Amino acid sequence: MSESIPFRAEVSRLLDIVVHSLYSDKEVFLRELISNASDACDKLRYEALTQPELLTDDPDFKILIALDKKARTITVADNGIGMTRDELVDNLGTIARSGTAAFLDQVGTEAKPSLGQIGQFGVGFYAAFMVAQAVEVRARKAGSAESWVWESDGRGAFSVEETDKPTRGTEVILYLKQGEDEFLDIERLRHIIHKYADHIAISVMLEGEDTPANRAGALWLRPKNEITPDQYKEFYHHVGHAFDDSVLTIHWRAEGVIEYTGLLFIPSTKPFDLFDPKRQHGVKLYVKRVFITDHADGLVPPWLRFLRGVVDSEDLPLNVSREMLQNNPMLAKIRQGVTKRILSDLAKFAADTPDSYAKFWENFGAVLKEGLYESAEYRDELAKLLRCRSTSGDGLVSLTDYRGRMKEGQESIFYLCGESIEKLQRNPHLEGFKAKGVEVLLLIDQVDDFWPTTLGEFDGKPFKSVTRAGEDLGKIATSSDTKKEDPQPAAEGMGDLIALIKLTLGDSVKDVRTSDRLTSSPVCLTSDEGDLDIHLERFLAQHNQIRTASKRILEVNPKHPLLIQMAARAKESGAADHLKDVAWLLLDQARLLDGETLSDPIAFSDRLGALLVKAV
Repeated sequence: MSESIPFRAEVSRLLDIVVHSLYSDKEVFLRELISNASDACDKLRYEALTQPELLTDDPDFKILIALDKKARTITVADNGIGMTRDELVDNLGTIARSGTAAFLDQVGTEAKPSLGQIGQFGVGFYAAFMVAQAVEVRARKAGSAESWVWESDGRGAFSVEETDKPTRGTEVILYLKQGEDEFLDIERLRHIIHKYADHIAISVMLEGEDTPANRAGALWLRPKNEITPDQYKEFYHHVGHAFDDSVLTIHWRAEGVIEYTGLLFIPSTKPFDLFDPKRQHGVKLYVKRVFITDHADGLVPPWLRFLRGVVDSEDLPLNVSREMLQNNPMLAKIRQGVTKRILSDLAKFAADTPDSYAKFWENFGAVLKEGLYESAEYRDELAKLLRCRSTSGDGLVSLTDYRGRMKEGQESIFYLCGESIEKLQRNPHLEGFKAKGVEVLLLIDQVDDFWPTTLGEFDGKPFKSVTRAGEDLGKIATSSDTKKEDPQPAAEGMGDLIALIKLTLGDSVKDVRTSDRLTSSPVCLTSDEGDLDIHLERFLAQHNQIRTASKRILEVNPKHPLLIQMAARAKESGAADHLKDVAWLLLDQARLLDGETLSDPIAFSDRLGALLVKAV
């Protein structure tokens, strides 16, 4: 009995986008179906390592494509692992991947998404509806006696019922729309197969023919001089389920104690799951050309999870299980070799094509920086690959660039963490550094809260947050082009004012001090030596890693007009009462400038109101 099931809302919206968008490359539907069929065969080959009986009746994997011009259908069939009823519903009726709904909200049902956007979400099967008015999927799981048929016109629902498919595997039957007659031409299909599936290591057969329509060989095992750029491109699309072009192709064979071949790609766009908590990579592990797993734990470090491609080992045992892989010493050696090769090629990429590397860094720098605190053995290489924004305004700068521009007397590499470059550039902590012409790194990724303290130093110079108290800017030489006369000397009575503010604020601050870092702002908050950086502490508090925040130091600008006037009144009778609200407002101002939420906004409003009344 047929059961009708509605698509989940995001799938229905996605199908609407696919069906009603105009694509210049409709032929990619066949590439995606062949790629899915290839994956199904790979999965069964792996299962058969421990259950050889699954292949008894049909040991040779193949993908068969058939045309029926009269019925206007294209069938893509494989003898791979197949699907159960629940797998049909889960795989074709839902998209169980985080981020899909957000993607759809972004593009909207009226927008025309690019192929790259669609590709990021692994929804290639739905490309079938670009050319088909209806799709039927018949599947029988390997080792099961049951078979099922899934049907849909892509408009809002699908049906599933039991059927009588005699063999294992999956058949996808496309009922073509009017106007798509080009795909009923056998030579057109042959061209598409040769273009997109020549690299697939499984034979793609056209019905009625005895020889494969593709070369059916493992591309990564061919000599590099025999592989064209287009073949690399299509293999990347296949193995990465991607539509963009890779920015870097890394193909090598490691020989010696451990032998393996790697063919890895770096995407030009961010994969949709780049920041998924699972942090899974996209590198497939093969052993002697037999697919083992998509996500081998330990094959590449999590901070290289943007990689797509294949690693094929000659030394791992063919019957290795996913559980055995977790603590396999040979896999650890492969991981080390792969990581070193990737870092080496990235260093060359950065040196040879800095503009292209800058685009790579914008996409994946936040991920790569995770290695600075996770993998001590690679910190030196990663530090040289690091790129940051800075107050120089010269785009991305390397630590080597920064080190070469350090001022005479400058003993530290200064940085400031925050939420956006725009906010950081206006942060009062930078005023003194800008006045001295001292460059400060501006860091806005969450990982930036951790790696500077973990890395510790670069080329002998320690990292130091500009929010730390006690930095003596007086030791640093002032550039001739930034040297200015002090607008006015510090006011007399500043010591009395500092004492008054300390008394007024009490335990709300750790200390009150004059500052040499401020030039135009009246106040700022700093952390004492030994305390956590302000931004890092706030991040940890938001994630319940600490319960009690450290008390901060309030630094005041002794040359600011407001502080000068306050100092002049500090010795007058009743000064404490008169300046009390101003002192609290200065603290609130410093907190707001640092991005804090005021704990008592009502008191702030009352003080501000009272002060405005006096002013008016």
